[in-house]
Amino acid sequence: MSNSLLYITTVAIWGSSWIAITYQLGTVAPEASIVYRFLLSSIILIGWCVLRGLNLRFSLKEHLYMALQGVLLFSINYIIFYFATMYLTSGLVAVAFSTIVIMNIIFGALLLGVPIRPRVALAALFGLGGLVLVFWSDITDFNLGSGGLTGLGLSLIATASASLGNVASARNQRAGIPVIQGNAFGMVYGTLFTLLVALVRGVPFDFDFSPSYLISLFYLALFASVFGFGSYLTLLGRIGPDRAAYVSVVFPIVSLGLSTLFEGYHWTGTGFAGVVLILIGNLVVLTRWPAGGWRSRPWEKSEGRTA
Repeated sequence: MSNSLLYITTVAIWGSSWIAITYQLGTVAPEASIVYRFLLSSIILIGWCVLRGLNLRFSLKEHLYMALQGVLLFSINYIIFYFATMYLTSGLVAVAFSTIVIMNIIFGALLLGVPIRPRVALAALFGLGGLVLVFWSDITDFNLGSGGLTGLGLSLIATASASLGNVASARNQRAGIPVIQGNAFGMVYGTLFTLLVALVRGVPFDFDFSPSYLISLFYLALFASVFGFGSYLTLLGRIGPDRAAYVSVVFPIVSLGLSTLFEGYHWTGTGFAGVVLILIGNLVVLTRWPAGGWRSRPWEKSEGRTA
């Protein structure tokens, strides 16, 4: 699959997953839903590996790094974000999560030696600025009191966890761990960690057998997790964590587009201006100068050779 198709697939799936998430809230505790989701995802992935005869034998060191990826990317950040939504609107959470484009640049440079590319940093600024404009009404209503500061802090911690999970995946791919197997075992370890947290907190493991919950659970497990993370982390391994993270800026726009169709969301001039900035940033981060196709793993080369 080409890089452009991986990018579009990730944005489309994650941009539409919010619909499924709304049907997960209510009867079942969030931590329990996370366990069900990634347990089902890991079963699907391991089953696929067995069916295709893919290697499932890894060293203890490799399992430790896959566990690190799983705990950071498939557990901690999800748990913390659920708590953050108790204090912040979804728009503010989206803006906070979009800072992953900056965090990936910083953590990628510090932990992987990925050079900080000026045009990627510029694109990140365009994207963040655009998302701020899109969710400007949420930002102007933000209050540090009444738990606002707590929610913001939790969102940034969760984003840092996701970013470090991105870096762990990039490191694992560099070490020769395939994305499918890395995700399969990572989701197993992430599920076990979430289960442990839930048990310590005394979270009840109820289950909702309603069609809406079951269908949304299957969608999140198969599409948002198996296909979404598979596409995103494959893209990350090819173009680097800094450029791949720009999907976090784009998919909230897809979510708002769907909200316009199904929930009557009304756009403002400020919102449209924000979308323009995001599209400009998208053009900057994903195209080369002069224009041309993407190369495989350009983040392992100098900026001068990939520009």
